[in-house]
Amino acid sequence: MKGMLSDLYKNRIWLLMVLPGTIWLLLFSYLPMFGQVLAFKKFRIDPDGFFASVINSEWVGWDNFKYLFTSDDAFIITRNTILYNLVFIILGLVAAVATAILLSELVNKKLSKFYQTGMLFPHFISWVIGSYFVFTFLSADRGLLNNVLGWFHIDPISWYSEPKYWPFILVFMSLWKGIGYGSIVYLAAIVGIDKTYYEAAMIDGATKWQQIKHVTLPMIKPLMIILTIMNIGRIFNSDFGLFYQVPRDAGALYPVTNVIDTFVYRGLMTLGDIGMSTAAGLYQSAVGFVLVIITNYIVRKIDEESALF
Repeated sequence: MKGMLSDLYKNRIWLLMVLPGTIWLLLFSYLPMFGQVLAFKKFRIDPDGFFASVINSEWVGWDNFKYLFTSDDAFIITRNTILYNLVFIILGLVAAVATAILLSELVNKKLSKFYQTGMLFPHFISWVIGSYFVFTFLSADRGLLNNVLGWFHIDPISWYSEPKYWPFILVFMSLWKGIGYGSIVYLAAIVGIDKTYYEAAMIDGATKWQQIKHVTLPMIKPLMIILTIMNIGRIFNSDFGLFYQVPRDAGALYPVTNVIDTFVYRGLMTLGDIGMSTAAGLYQSAVGFVLVIITNYIVRKIDEESALF
């Protein structure tokens, strides 16, 4: 005990630096976990306050989970959630790594900073604003794309009632918003690679592609694996703004835009069932946790040093 107190005192400055983040994590990530009990209750508001409402609400067991699994849309929302996230993980990884490598190879560093800033900008734009950007292109009567089609005497397309186009639109928008942030993470790892590795490769006559293949990619592989494992843990979670705001909640697009998060939101707004929405969140978190454990176990068996834990 004395040794631990001594270590705390020695590292007091560093501990004070992480204290705000620790308090934020406890308040907004760990404390709300006690509310997961609502997933097994039929929540009713009690006049005595929130805690009384939680305690006095009727215990219904697994009934709240049945809303997700017995609905006619259960297969569609699960399929959409998983397939979209798989595409986002694969394409996002490839695009972010490729962009980071290209930026690292730019000789003009000022130009590189300009590109980084331009690509990072969409990350800070909300999907509400992004949905209006998309609408300016896809509006049926005033959209830019339909005007271009008109120049070629092609009939305009009612984009918000044609589901077949939206898987491509959603994937493109996800990459547009996320590629800048992802590439900067990998760029930071690439910049930290010891330059002597590249010098040795050039002495051996390696081309630029061979340097990337045999030096850059192997050096950032652990980071790629760790980020992929973490993304797999969120494979049952969706970017709500992307799937709700960008398609403008168009009913005709539900077969390709309805995911677990939007389905639960609509159910909550229609039924006002807080227990059901809590059950959905618990289900997503539990499945994500299991997937992280399984994925990390597989990675550990293949390459122990690349595992997350």
